[in-house]
Amino acid sequence: MIAIGVPAEDQDEPRIGLTPETVKKLVKAGAKIRVRSGAGLRSHFSDDQYKEAGAEIAKSDADAVADADIVLTVRRPSPDIVKSMKKGASAIGMLDPFSDAEGLDALAKTGVALFAMELMPRISRAQSMDVLSSQSNLAGYKAVVDAAAAFERALPMMMTAAGTVPAARIFVMGVGVAGLQAIATARRLGAIVTATDVRPAVKEQVASLGAKFIAVEDEEFKQAETSGGYAKEMSDAYKQKQAALVAEHVKNQDIVITTALIPGRPAPKLISKAMIESMRPGSIIVDLAVERGGNAELAKPGEIVEHEGVRIFGKLNLPGSVPVNASSLYARNLQAFVEALIDKEKKTLVINFEDELVKGTLIARDGAIVNAMIAERLGGKGGHAPAASPPKSVANGGNGGKNGPKGQTKGAKS
Repeated sequence: MIAIGVPAEDQDEPRIGLTPETVKKLVKAGAKIRVRSGAGLRSHFSDDQYKEAGAEIAKSDADAVADADIVLTVRRPSPDIVKSMKKGASAIGMLDPFSDAEGLDALAKTGVALFAMELMPRISRAQSMDVLSSQSNLAGYKAVVDAAAAFERALPMMMTAAGTVPAARIFVMGVGVAGLQAIATARRLGAIVTATDVRPAVKEQVASLGAKFIAVEDEEFKQAETSGGYAKEMSDAYKQKQAALVAEHVKNQDIVITTALIPGRPAPKLISKAMIESMRPGSIIVDLAVERGGNAELAKPGEIVEHEGVRIFGKLNLPGSVPVNASSLYARNLQAFVEALIDKEKKTLVINFEDELVKGTLIARDGAIVNAMIAERLGGKGGHAPAASPPKSVANGGNGGKNGPKGQTKGAKS
């Protein structure tokens, strides 16, 4: 029987890796599951619900993971949790593989196999495992809702006997999954929405949601997408032209939402201090890339910065602010991946290391880093195994994904 352990997350992470719904399905698939007592409370899942679904309740994290073949987490597990795992067991979660290389190397050397769900290959059979899409979708929604709550005016146009209330103007920068959902949510709330991205493929998606596309559409723009559907690094000349266009456009916007990320790189700076100063007092910027350095110049992680009457929101972990939905979607992503590792007839764990899903997400095995990109980031430190080829496309941060809001099915990553 396959043993799965679910420890509690840190205090700043309300999500959980398995829900009662997914516990029930994995138990049926042949798994024995132990969940740390209270681990689901911040997502409003009680111990009783987990027990009814077929899980055992453990008194501590160490007890939850000690005999587990697979440990499921939201964030990178702590060294204490990994030390409590048996050698050769697998830890699966959003491991933030491009940050804290030394910490990641230390976890790898314990002998635990590490799978980073952010690196899931962008192939059809992995769509149900795409954690970036499921979580970014909620981040885009919450960015608009939070901005609307803080904005001290109405979003939709209103015709009244006393006069007309003009519609708010919302500008979305970066049209990945988060950006598409931000556009859709802002349009549902009645705002006038514009959006920009360096990838020409998203222009039709923006228009289909009722928004206007803003970009310098020259020859470089037409080639500004990788084969995996991600944004390419643009030339300095293009950046200057695009920045000039955006600067002029930003002046008249009430709310700006930035979501732009490039895999494995710091977030590109899209909003300068001068642009912020050109905006009207009372305007709002929501920077979804703040964890990677931010798209807005004055953004600070975990803070709301006010500059000349403009507020820059640097809230962290927006999906975690809707933990019931975020946990439910994330747990389904993990369930789908774990089921792909199970022999359905024998109900045993069979990890095929030649499988594209495994090769794409596996970053450490047998005490060594086995992912080429991660090994390169470590700079050759420590004893690393020969680097495996990276997946065809990877995503770093919260805005990748194949599927946008309903009806958007073409690659939409940023």
